[in-house]
Amino acid sequence: MELTERQARIVEIVKGASPITGEQIAAKLDLTRATLRPDLTILTMSGVLEARPRVGYFFRDKRIPSLIAERLRQLRVGDFKSVPVVVREHVSIYDAIVAMFTQNVGSLIVVGADRVLLGMVSRKDLLKAALGKNDLQQVPVGVIMTRMPNIIMTTLDEPVLEAAKKLVQHQVDSLPVVESFIDENGDERYEVVGRFTKTNLSKLFLDIAN
Repeated sequence: MELTERQARIVEIVKGASPITGEQIAAKLDLTRATLRPDLTILTMSGVLEARPRVGYFFRDKRIPSLIAERLRQLRVGDFKSVPVVVREHVSIYDAIVAMFTQNVGSLIVVGADRVLLGMVSRKDLLKAALGKNDLQQVPVGVIMTRMPNIIMTTLDEPVLEAAKKLVQHQVDSLPVVESFIDENGDERYEVVGRFTKTNLSKLFLDIAN
């Protein structure tokens, strides 16, 4: 696993002072605990560090494999994906808000013809629109969505561990699961075939634990 500069510094701190709490690590780096949380989560899930409740973090000897990390590397997103919740880009912001709450999801996948991925809309996007001066029943959701190519995606055959890292690193609650294809113009497009969420990941952890 290739570490970022900050993750490498965290590992060195834990090596030299374990057990050490997240608050103590943050203090050594002059950062907040919340800022470090994604890095600590990735390092723990990857088996680099071990977290023990009420004790702190330990460096894991690489000769001792992390069973959870190994299991997550073996499993594929396609086996745990959910049904995607999608809307078309011409749908109004109001209807998108209704869809989000009736489907009980944190984000919506915006698609075009043949379920081609166009963008994503989050709760935050809809809240900003609702607090503004937009006519929610007239403005299409395509106006406020995050567009391609700025969408973080996953694929059916990607290891669950890699998809989990994307969720943590990019601080999103779900990833569209896609299959790529080449359209009639020779451009690469992505068909939405599912979604992979933090809820999927939590259920998977429970399955492994059981």
